[in-house]
Amino acid sequence: MENLNVSERRACKVLEQPRSTQRRKEKVKPDEDLLREAIVKLACEYGRYGYRRITALLNSDSWRVNHKRVERIWREEGLKVPKRQPKRRRLWLNDGSVLRLKPLYRNHVWSYGFVHERTSDGRAMRILNIIDEYTRECLAIHIERKIESPDVLYKLSELFIEHGIPENIRSDNGSEFTADSIRRWLFRLGINTAFIEPGSPWENGYIESFNGKFRDELLNGEIFDTILEAKVITEQWRQHYNKKRPHSSLNFRPPVPEVIIPHQYARA
Repeated sequence: MENLNVSERRACKVLEQPRSTQRRKEKVKPDEDLLREAIVKLACEYGRYGYRRITALLNSDSWRVNHKRVERIWREEGLKVPKRQPKRRRLWLNDGSVLRLKPLYRNHVWSYGFVHERTSDGRAMRILNIIDEYTRECLAIHIERKIESPDVLYKLSELFIEHGIPENIRSDNGSEFTADSIRRWLFRLGINTAFIEPGSPWENGYIESFNGKFRDELLNGEIFDTILEAKVITEQWRQHYNKKRPHSSLNFRPPVPEVIIPHQYARA
């Protein structure tokens, strides 16, 4: 209109834009700046979260905002959505093997596995992660320089007292899990052991998925000087994972929320 000296009607006709759209004044909500600041703050704090998880965190912090508004601000601020992870095979097979075992309720199937890391002085440390496959709750993150079968047995006994005894435990074929002492002890407690095929980590997908998030969201961004520091920081992350972190498979709710979620927001 300014450069060609034409009317608004002619310009809108050429651009195929309704005149009502052209004349519409942008309405900025009074909380826009506060919301933008909250989104940027959460995005900086949780660098691997996308706008949907950020929306869930905002709603848990008493914001009433939908994902479309968050996505608009997300893109205006130039924030990047994390890349999607590659698809994995299903855990259960069609031949009726033990790998068909699918979690159906709390304490039905637990999984455990190791993650390896080093402190800043180059010394190795082992991290034992234990989860409930059905609820996705991280039951424990145990860190030591060395973890052997007696250590695994002791940690499991603590969790059995706190959470109850599971019906099944899934793991790989590491010596710490297949030791005769552990297998006999689990058998006496009536717990079935489900070992995956060697060299097939996708068959233990729940714990592998958790370990991937654990490394991506915490280990890749932290330098630990001591074992004690690693224990404190990982326990803080575990509490956040269980009580605040939105989980996509749980309708963007945390595994063990700190507050009771109203029924209308708790639909699966």
